[in-house]
Amino acid sequence: MTSTYLSVIQAVATSGARAAQPIQVDGLRLLAIPQLAYDIPGAPAHMNGGDSDTEVLLLQRDGDRFEPWGKLAAPGGEDAEFFTIEDRAFLAVASIRTGAGPYDYTIPSTVFEWDGTRFVPFQAFDGFAAKQWRHFAVGERHFLALAQGVAIPGHASDNRPSVIYTWDGRRFAHFQDIPSQWGYNWHAFTVDDEIFLAHADHVAPSVLYRWDGAQFVPHQQLAAAAGRAFATFDDPSGGGTYLVVACIEDSSRVLRWDAAAARFVEHQRLQGAGARELAVVQTDRGLYIIRINFIHGTPADPTAALMSQIYRWDGSRLVVVEEFPTTGGTDIAVMDSAQGPLIVQTNALTADLRFAAETIVYRFTD
Repeated sequence: MTSTYLSVIQAVATSGARAAQPIQVDGLRLLAIPQLAYDIPGAPAHMNGGDSDTEVLLLQRDGDRFEPWGKLAAPGGEDAEFFTIEDRAFLAVASIRTGAGPYDYTIPSTVFEWDGTRFVPFQAFDGFAAKQWRHFAVGERHFLALAQGVAIPGHASDNRPSVIYTWDGRRFAHFQDIPSQWGYNWHAFTVDDEIFLAHADHVAPSVLYRWDGAQFVPHQQLAAAAGRAFATFDDPSGGGTYLVVACIEDSSRVLRWDAAAARFVEHQRLQGAGARELAVVQTDRGLYIIRINFIHGTPADPTAALMSQIYRWDGSRLVVVEEFPTTGGTDIAVMDSAQGPLIVQTNALTADLRFAAETIVYRFTD
């Protein structure tokens, strides 16, 4: 398939790659890629199998290519979030599990701090099946939110709600629990001077929370189940603010902010299941949403080789302008480049459900 929007620059060897996180610190441009699992020689292929005593890959950007730079010990890597507080730089890694079967989901997730030459452990957080960290600020207050949990037989007593922590000047302290069963993702944004925090859950409803000055309170339901990710964008022509809600087992939804009702209302359905992650790409020629698809079917019988989509905003709707192949697609990072946006897209599986899948670096050209 010939692409008009994406051209491959590099394929990076990864294993069960779950996220791509750009880092800029002390003149270095790095990329963190947490890895879920390694293939076990002789073991049958299974998307939830493998050896999860893994490491986070740290790659250094050289022009528009990436070369090995270092590693961080972090088992069952699901996500990495880089952020700064004043003159301090941190990298939070979410660890979903450890072991090679049976797996332990009750493991800590670590926040690392940059010491001037490398990332060193700063603070560990007890959790259960951690999926994603997200840092955001409300005024001068810094928050760090952990989406976690997995509702599977035999683990009901171990399951935990998602959690928001707050920076107390020395470390992150517990701030607020967010009810969840199988938490996946967060997205913080502002519209009409209101601060919102969206939380995605696979089993329970995905909910939009609003900051009331003291805590985050439920504002509206965004999806009944199977929530995975969010993206917000403003119509370049002034046509309002939109929230895209990605769902893995159903069509995803585009919601429009209704200022009079002070809530989001449905605007459009994006057909097809499998959605795992979203990214906004803004160029001089237009506004695009890239949707990364993970699997179709069930973990027991999945199809990982799928087509993911590039949508272009036509002034009133998102329209598919291109599809491109992914295998167990998990994340996408968008970075600036003089020749056009640089896209790093992670694949967690091969078509035959092995973990040794490549992460692809693309040039986006419209």
